[in-house]
Amino acid sequence: MTENPTALTSEAIEKLSAALADCQIADVHRLRRRLRKLARSGSTRNLSQQLGQLEQAISLSVAACQQRAQAIPSTFDYPEQLPFSEKAAEIVELVKQHQVLIVAGDTGSGKTTQLPKICLQAGLGRKGLIGHTQPRRLAAVSVANRISDELAVTLGAGVGYQIRFNERMAANSFLKIMTDGILLTEIQQDRFLNKYEVIIIDEAHER
Repeated sequence: MTENPTALTSEAIEKLSAALADCQIADVHRLRRRLRKLARSGSTRNLSQQLGQLEQAISLSVAACQQRAQAIPSTFDYPEQLPFSEKAAEIVELVKQHQVLIVAGDTGSGKTTQLPKICLQAGLGRKGLIGHTQPRRLAAVSVANRISDELAVTLGAGVGYQIRFNERMAANSFLKIMTDGILLTEIQQDRFLNKYEVIIIDEAHER
């Protein structure tokens, strides 16, 4: 009995669609659009080749997520001397439950350096970058150095930064510290900022 090519194609597309859940956020829309286009075409011409190309693209995206996840530390320590650390566990749960969160605290309480770690502990940073903005270039570099030290990762690898005329990022970077100007420039190219899983706007009162 000959198997139905249409049924096989639908099954393959359904399998690939399910795999999108493990892809980078930046890739999901593009790959889903390609899958839908293939499903609607109804043509069997070059079908195996197209399915193979999509499977490869999805595999690469999944691998990128896994590479980033492997670079993220498995444990997170919060300095006891920082008032913010007392609320770390509570804020982790709030990050998991809410799409938008406003965190207020006194200067020096630890918001800038500890919020990225809280986002990581909440499970973010695997499917896309954690973006962290600073008003000034010097602050962006300084914060990147401090957080990379606290996480015991190499600056420019897991934790990177981008300012005007200077960038230190890698394929496995999970946290990107940048100036507001860099983020605004990126919005012009990608209005949905799809490469980011979460964005922290620091020093919001200065905006």
